[in-house]
Order: sequence, then structure tokens, then C-alpha cells
Amino acid sequence: MTIPHSTLRRTLLATLATSAVLLAGCATPGAGDSGKTPGTMNAAALKKLDDLVTRDAAAGRLPGAVIVLYRDGKVVHEKAIGVRNPQASSSSPMTVDSIFRIYSMTKPIVSVGTMMLVEDGKVLLNAPVSRYLPEFKDLKLAVEKKDAAGNPVLELVPSPRQPTVQDLLRHTSGLTYGVFGKSLVKSEYLKAGVEGVDLSNTEFSKRIATMPLAYVPGTMWEYSRSTDVLGALIERVSGQTLGVYLQQRILGPLGMKDSGFSVPADQQGRIAEPFKLDPDSKQPVNLIDITKPPVYESGGGGMVSTAVDYLRFCRMMLNGGELDGVRILSPKTVASMMSNHLSDDMLRASRVPGANTGYLPGPAYGFGLGFAVRMAPGESASASSVGESNWGGFGGTAFWIDPKEKLIAIWMMQAPNQRGYYREVFRNMVYGAF
Repeated sequence: MTIPHSTLRRTLLATLATSAVLLAGCATPGAGDSGKTPGTMNAAALKKLDDLVTRDAAAGRLPGAVIVLYRDGKVVHEKAIGVRNPQASSSSPMTVDSIFRIYSMTKPIVSVGTMMLVEDGKVLLNAPVSRYLPEFKDLKLAVEKKDAAGNPVLELVPSPRQPTVQDLLRHTSGLTYGVFGKSLVKSEYLKAGVEGVDLSNTEFSKRIATMPLAYVPGTMWEYSRSTDVLGALIERVSGQTLGVYLQQRILGPLGMKDSGFSVPADQQGRIAEPFKLDPDSKQPVNLIDITKPPVYESGGGGMVSTAVDYLRFCRMMLNGGELDGVRILSPKTVASMMSNHLSDDMLRASRVPGANTGYLPGPAYGFGLGFAVRMAPGESASASSVGESNWGGFGGTAFWIDPKEKLIAIWMMQAPNQRGYYREVFRNMVYGAF
């Protein structure tokens, strides 16, 4: 059958028109197209975030901040606001490559370093800590009682269970922090100088191993010096200092060139500093000295980094352990680290009113191996997705990784007393920009 020429022409025109519509619908919106960034974030909403932080910095609420958002495989927002050093006579503007004290954002990096030793076959998660640090053998459990005069005293009894490496990673080891909350065990930490910075990792490990356990290991979550002990464990197993090990196994391979335990002299002009006096309490703000290599390389809170460097670490985790052809961990290990490792009983014990648990994961959150992990879509006052992992640092830094949304969010500032407020504002406004 012969098709008339006029019919063929009409069919061809209709096909071309349909193709044009489909191609137009597939076009990638730019920052000026419908108010969206290339990573499908709302540019107008992100400007609200920038404007809020800019106003607060101008009003003296925080010195400055660096914001980095990464979504769908690209950086969709990067902003440096305020000043780098408010204490200098001529303050330079904050820049995205400013170097921050990240404090407890050290913990996820050291936890990854530990899991690399697990993958190497050199460490077992269910092994007692004493297998690698013999000083932890036969730890005693502290039981608070009243003496004849009614004063609280500690009785030391054999612990029915010793802490494992997994307990260190998920903060169920029976250890604690002496500086957060009050208890007789915490007072023992302070009297023994466990919180000091003039100890090597070996000396720290031997000193904290003389402390009584605050609770039976494996029974509850309590934020603790556990990751500091992991730093000592890494040194003992690897035969290297913690800083050298992390540089060779994680920081160097990932290209985290500005991360470590101190800042070289020629880069110290990039250090972000806090206010001399806190804007609320009017008390001096004292952060750790990062201008010279420390005696104590704290696995729980001693590192420095930049938003750019820490993004590379987070991208590696979001990618299942690999970045730019460099494999750090297997996808299965990463999935385990970013999954909840706390039982319902552990969480219930941690949430008893008056418990001295420190920074307890909030409602809807559990804890994995180095990260807090979201377990439910509701309950928490903040938005995110089930499976989101996060942590923050005392100096004011914070991050989270949301695999469902392919999102990484990083907030860097040096304002310790304002950290809780800005973490919540940052999270709410980022998810409000979807």
C-alpha cells in the first residue's frame, strides 16, 4: 500500500513536535531557572539561610560559618559567611577553605580507621577490648551506695561482662565522660586526670583502664571516651601513631590535605577562631591549641579539617566506601556502620530521666558504629530520612549524610555555646529548601 506524501509530512511534523516537548521537559534547570539549583534545591530558600546567618554574624551571634551542601552527585550550595578570626585586629573574611577544630567529628574518621583493621582481619568486633589493650582486663563495675552517714559512696564489684570493640564503636562500653553530667564515677575521672591533654594514647589507655565502669557494658548507650580508646587500640594494633595511621589509610588516599591533629605554621592564617568572650555567657571561649602537634592525639575529639575535606570523607561514605577510584571500606561495612546497633533495651536505659548519658541520640535516633542513625520518619523535631547518619563537634561543627536524598550537609563554625541552635536551624532550612 502506498502512503500519500501529505500524510507522511503530517506524521513527521507531529513526531518532531512531540520530540521537542519531551526534550524540553528533560532539560536540567539551572540556578536561575524556576528558582532551583542544579541539584534540585530551591535557591530562594537557600538564600534565606544565607541571609539569616549573615545577619546573625553581623549582630555578633557567631563569628562566621561555612556551609556546603552536596546533592545528586554535585555541590549545590557553598557559602562562607562572616569573619575567620574575630579576635584579630584586621579580620579577614571567612573562606570555604578555612580550617576548623572539628572535635567529635573526629569520631567517625577514627571509627572508619577501626573498621579498616576489622576488614584487614586484625581486629574482631566481638572481641574483648583487653585482647588488644591488655590493661582493660578485669575492669570493675561501680555501684553507688550510701555509707553509715547517708553519703553516696562507690562499691567496686566484678563486672558480669567486659566491653568489646563493638561496644567502643557504639558507646555501650561502660565508659563515660568526666566533663558531661555529674556522678561519682565522673568525679573519679576528673580526679584521675583522664580528661588531660598531656598524655600519649598509651598513657591515656592505661589511666582510663584503672577507672570503674559506670554501667555493665552492652546494657545502655552513653556518650563516652570510647573512641579515644579506639585511638589507642589503632596505635597498638597498627604499630603507628594515630595521626600517621589516619594519614596513610584515610586522609592521604581521600585527598583530605588540610585534615589532621594540628595546622602547619604556613597555613595557620586559615584557622577559624571563636569570639574571645561568648556572646551569651560573657565567659572566655577556650578551644584546643592546634598550632603545634599535640602530645595527645585524641581519637574522640582532636582533629582539624575543612568543609571541603570533610565533604570528601562524607562522599566516600555515601558512595559505599569509595571515592574517585579509591576504596576505603566495602559497601557492606559502610552499610553496617550506618545502621543502628542499639537494642530497644539499650535505648530505654539511656533515656531514663536523670541518666548521665551526655549527648543522647534524640527521639527516632539510634547509634551505629561511629554515627547517630535515624530509625523512624517521625518522633524527632527535625526533618530527615530514615537511614540518615550524623554527628557534630563541640566547637560548633556538624554534618549529616542522607542516602535516600543523596544529600550531604556540612556546617562549620567555632561558637561552642551556640552549636545546638544553629544545628537545628541549619537542618530545618536545608530540608525546607527541597
